Amino acid sequence: MRELTAENAELKRAIVAGDRAAVRRQHDLGKHLARERLAMLLDEDSFTELEIHRRHQSQGPKLDERRPFTDGVIIGSGAIEGRRVFVYAQDFTVFGGSLGAAHAAKIQKVLDLATETGSPIIGLVDSGGARIQEGVQALDGYGGIFRRQVAASGMIPQISVVLGPSAGGAAYSPALADFTFMVRDTARLYLTGPDVVEAVSGERVSHEELGGATVHGERSGVATVVHADEGDCLADVRYLVSLLPSNNMEPAPVTAVRGASRDVRPRLAEIVPAEPNRPYDMKAVIGELVDDGDFFEVHEDWARNVVCALARVDGEVVGVVGNQPMVLAGVLDRRAAQKAARFVRFCDAFGIPLVTLVDVPGFLPGTEQEHEGVIRHGAQLLYAYCEATVPRIQVVLRKAYGGAYIVMDSRSVGSDLSLAWPTNQIAVMGAEAAVNVLYAKEKPAEDPDRARLLAEDYAERFLHSRYAAERGLVDDIIDPATTRAAIARGLVMLRGKREPRPRRKHGNIPL
Repeated sequence: MRELTAENAELKRAIVAGDRAAVRRQHDLGKHLARERLAMLLDEDSFTELEIHRRHQSQGPKLDERRPFTDGVIIGSGAIEGRRVFVYAQDFTVFGGSLGAAHAAKIQKVLDLATETGSPIIGLVDSGGARIQEGVQALDGYGGIFRRQVAASGMIPQISVVLGPSAGGAAYSPALADFTFMVRDTARLYLTGPDVVEAVSGERVSHEELGGATVHGERSGVATVVHADEGDCLADVRYLVSLLPSNNMEPAPVTAVRGASRDVRPRLAEIVPAEPNRPYDMKAVIGELVDDGDFFEVHEDWARNVVCALARVDGEVVGVVGNQPMVLAGVLDRRAAQKAARFVRFCDAFGIPLVTLVDVPGFLPGTEQEHEGVIRHGAQLLYAYCEATVPRIQVVLRKAYGGAYIVMDSRSVGSDLSLAWPTNQIAVMGAEAAVNVLYAKEKPAEDPDRARLLAEDYAERFLHSRYAAERGLVDDIIDPATTRAAIARGLVMLRGKREPRPRRKHGNIPL
């Protein structure tokens, strides 16, 4: 027994050490090893590895004579700030992290365990894609992973961290996750690589230009968060996990109460100009409203005209959605609507209350937006809010015009508590635009003085701060300095909210 135990221990040490030449190549690429990444991600000495001895049983070119242990993926369970998570880390030093039947079975196993125990799943992706020698078995393995991800969606948080290539069918796993992290210069995510693109279309493009972190962080919206290096990226994953519930049946972790219900923040009135057309940074507003000014922003560089973030108010995790007047004056367009809709649905799935900060002049007009489906994407945001059953608080800071007001969690679509600053203007449109429509036959632009008087009259009658409140569409007009306190009290008031819905298989969101 002693000899067998010693032999097994020596084998495990060799497996953990890996092939020296392959390890050196990985480090030369500026990438950490899979086990090094797990050590950075998880609490010290918390990782329990599963199926370390797993090897492929396939026949094929360059497979018969090579059957390395782990088959290119490390799976198991560990802890982040003492809370259990399940993880898998693809090992690029073994078969380039490519996925075969055994590799897929290990990932499927850890997904099953995460779902059954109600724990977050984190995948560290670094893979050349499907293992060609295993043919359809590799494709079948991917299908099994995707099916499990979809089944677990809305039940456990799913986080994908792309730290190397992820090509072909492998790209769908990060796309199905709730949060996708990417590292600049090393992460690659695309369905078809540059060689195929050139062969089919004649277009020459680099790996970075086709599917790098910057592309997916700024243009496609696939990447939720982009970092410059692996260390910062994995540290940020730890921060995100600290804000998330383990599953949809448990609340998000709560920290100490900060006395927010009595907090006064006079700087809010300084950040937001009273003039409706002057820009300001909505992130500065969020920083004043949340605990310690800390928040986790998603899709920071994509659809920047809306801000979506997780934060805490008085120790309780909330999801914040706010129009960003610094970008496109804060208008909603198809990308912003899509970004906010997905975030709202995530928060609702995991019981995270929503705080919506409104300063929106409308939807972005133009043929490009209409032809690219701004109606459909706007309807996604509308659907997401109408469907949400978590506590919902709306704060109208300044403008709230037209259909954009409705979809930004207005009372009519189910907001539980609607608050407004004295600078609020809730109407179909601004005064000048309204005058141009109402008095079009009189051509008000030809008489500026009359146009100004008409606009002033319209504003006095329909845009004054109490207009919506007098009609029961705003619960209270508050001093901006007391906004944090009002939100904190509102969250306490709405705690334990239950909203029964009729039974159905599922709705049909306009995707």
